[in-house]
Amino acid sequence: MQPFKKDFLWGGATAANQFEGGWNEGGKGLSVADVARFKPDVDVQDMQKQWEITSQDIEEAARTTDTTYYPKRHGADFYHHYKEDIALMAEMGFKVYRMSIAWSRIFPRGDELEPNEEGLRFYDAVFDELKKYGIEPLVTMSHYEPPLAFVTEYDGWYNRKSVEFFLRYVKTILTRYKDKVKYWLTFNEVDSVIRHPFMTGGLIPDHFPTPEAFEQAIYQAMHHQFVASALATKLCHEIIPGAKVGCMLTKLTYYPYTCKPEDVLKAQQDMRATLAFSDVQVFGEYPAYLKALYARKGIHIQKERGDDEILKSYPVDFISFSYYSSSCSAVDTTGLDVAPGNTCAAIKNPYLKASPWGWQIDPTGLRISMVDLYDRYRLPLFIVENGLGTYDEVQPDGSIQDDYRIHYMAEHIKAMHDAVELDGVDLMGYTCWGCIDLVSNSSNQMSKRYGMVYVDCDDYGKGTYKRTRKKSFYWYKKVIASNGADL
Repeated sequence: MQPFKKDFLWGGATAANQFEGGWNEGGKGLSVADVARFKPDVDVQDMQKQWEITSQDIEEAARTTDTTYYPKRHGADFYHHYKEDIALMAEMGFKVYRMSIAWSRIFPRGDELEPNEEGLRFYDAVFDELKKYGIEPLVTMSHYEPPLAFVTEYDGWYNRKSVEFFLRYVKTILTRYKDKVKYWLTFNEVDSVIRHPFMTGGLIPDHFPTPEAFEQAIYQAMHHQFVASALATKLCHEIIPGAKVGCMLTKLTYYPYTCKPEDVLKAQQDMRATLAFSDVQVFGEYPAYLKALYARKGIHIQKERGDDEILKSYPVDFISFSYYSSSCSAVDTTGLDVAPGNTCAAIKNPYLKASPWGWQIDPTGLRISMVDLYDRYRLPLFIVENGLGTYDEVQPDGSIQDDYRIHYMAEHIKAMHDAVELDGVDLMGYTCWGCIDLVSNSSNQMSKRYGMVYVDCDDYGKGTYKRTRKKSFYWYKKVIASNGADL
């Protein structure tokens, strides 16, 4: 296979809320991730029940220091292992490391006027360590971790003050790290607010009087994130000349279950429900079909003067996205099996195999997704999440023979290579998800492992947190060294 372009950015990705730990150290405040409970009594494939939360749940979580059932508080303990972890990334040959900054580590409540200096110093140390090995950071400003006080006292992104609070945080980190970071993403999977509004938008259902009011709040919060993202892009270009800012989309790829026109239309509508979010961030305006949806539902977006001009003036520079699996769409779902996926569930494709968590494995879907996105936007793409979450077994000799992960990644890299070479897609880079084991976002489990480095920690936080290279570690090192030519 021909190698990728010379400046292709190979690497891996994590998020502070799932990886970092140190939840009550260094002046960090509580975030929504710190009250996300592991629910061993709930089916791990039932993400809606996994993510259900009430004000009472939050109050109980805030009163305890437990890390057994609140696993994102410990994650993989990058907070204390960052030098070791970055050395492992360098050994694999990473050119880029996608990470996030925990907003509540910089502004513990979200509404402070001055940042937490100890938190800023932590990320200084991380970026300096990356620079030592020549690894570029790709930093997500907000990745599923709004500060908890911002959520409970202000109703999160529903409140217009959210824009003010977020931009204060953004200006702080851009100014502090202007000489250390040139690649930025604003909101992780910005479309996800419609699927898990607490985690993304900081919206608590029982804070709103009716389901209809809650739905209105979701779309209002989405608007505030759009405005904040555009203004964050503006700030980034002003503070860091030459910096690149991307949006980040959950690439949910749907196929019609049959060739009935009604199923084809349903698949198109399901795809639009996600693409609406990147449309706004790329084209700088609400698409007509989203406006039509608002009209049908009676949803009114409260805008401030100048909001539309802000969206139009500061679009993103590139499109980043997550891709794990694909699904099907049908008008009549009677008798059809449903399979879980990344933050959603949809109809199972009978032609695909699935992971133990039910996520369907579809490398060709990645190529289809890349072509769809590039044809639509004509901007460079960046695959910032892709990987297989599954069980790993430590052998008696201490090794982890994860050939299944190697096969998954190899097939997806082949697909993205075909999209570049055969379809003409402009691809900036690839960062596999959870390059070092972390707590799964969908089920709050450690046993759903993505990494090429094993972390000795179970679903209840027990273990030594020792790092062990898996077979895939050495395979990925070879892939990067050959620039994708040797799979």
